[in-house]
Amino acid sequence: MTITTSSPTRIAGRSRLAVVGLTAVTSVAWWVVLTKVFGIDLAAKQGSIIQVGAISVLVAAIAMAFAGWALLAILEHNTLAARRAWTITASICCVLSLGSPLSGGIGTGAKLGLASLHLLVGTVVILGLRRTALSTAARCTPSGISK
Repeated sequence: MTITTSSPTRIAGRSRLAVVGLTAVTSVAWWVVLTKVFGIDLAAKQGSIIQVGAISVLVAAIAMAFAGWALLAILEHNTLAARRAWTITASICCVLSLGSPLSGGIGTGAKLGLASLHLLVGTVVILGLRRTALSTAARCTPSGISK
């Protein structure tokens, strides 16, 4: 057994932070396309009628990306098949999140637009964070030790 001093090839925090940034940028860009290019009024009824603006989209996208990051970190710490468990759990959450825009959106355009925002954020977070997940072998091998 030989102890090596090589540094890790992947820095999870930086890659995951890039996923958060990408999620924020793509969600706001899609909001601009929906509202400014297609002219869709993204209004929803949640108690009262609300207009879904760029700031709301940005904050929600960032919050969901960080929540996904936290869940993945917890699963990596507590389970062997974290990547698989996270992907399944996040996919189920993404599908279930469609209930809100499809039931609360005012008008077909708003319902479809809000649902597309949910799917966009979900897809970027799921695929992006899945890519950063450490494999079981990488987590189960003591770092710095090679055979």
